[in-house]
Amino acid sequence: MRIRIAFSAVLTALGLMLLTPVAAHAHGDTVKVVVTGQRAGHVTADITWENDGDAVDEAVAATVNAVSVDGARTLGPWRLVRDPAAAPAGWTTAEALPPGSWKVSVDVGFPSLGHGDLEVAVPVVDPAPATGAPTASAAAPGIPSAAQPSAASPSAAAPAASAAQVPASDSDAEGDAVWWTTAGVAATALAGAAVGLFLRRRRRIRLGLG
Repeated sequence: MRIRIAFSAVLTALGLMLLTPVAAHAHGDTVKVVVTGQRAGHVTADITWENDGDAVDEAVAATVNAVSVDGARTLGPWRLVRDPAAAPAGWTTAEALPPGSWKVSVDVGFPSLGHGDLEVAVPVVDPAPATGAPTASAAAPGIPSAAQPSAASPSAAAPAASAAQVPASDSDAEGDAVWWTTAGVAATALAGAAVGLFLRRRRRIRLGLG
């Protein structure tokens, strides 16, 4: 399969060379290939004429091959296509390299011969972070949470106020009752003593002792 692709590329290059021999002679016999790196895994390269540095305006027949640094994997051959983001000399691949380090080589067969290579590192793209779900502790709008006490209604506050006033009234009544009881006992004792003195004095007068 690879031999068939290479043979097809060679035939295409030969056909293009026969069609446009004048352009190649005007700029020189070779093209300069500079592998510039990668963009999202797509190999990028600049192709210019070796003699004058002009960009190649004609169609370019080129193949791209990539070998992992450890030699375990090979990719290609891939075709180069024009890169609108790097015009006029920029070229790229439609296929993309997977993450890893790769030895990339580019071989141009038309409009003239050229070669370039570079070791390219394709980084691993981190996945987008997952959006955090709202916590269960967050209270819904308009609904007071259990940690926030709701304001007491006036009807509920009134019995509380009345209940708070009851002990004060009872204590005052008890104080008054105790005072009046103490005063009554004292008055009774004084009256009894006065009556006793009066009766004793009267008895002494009767007996002629006074």
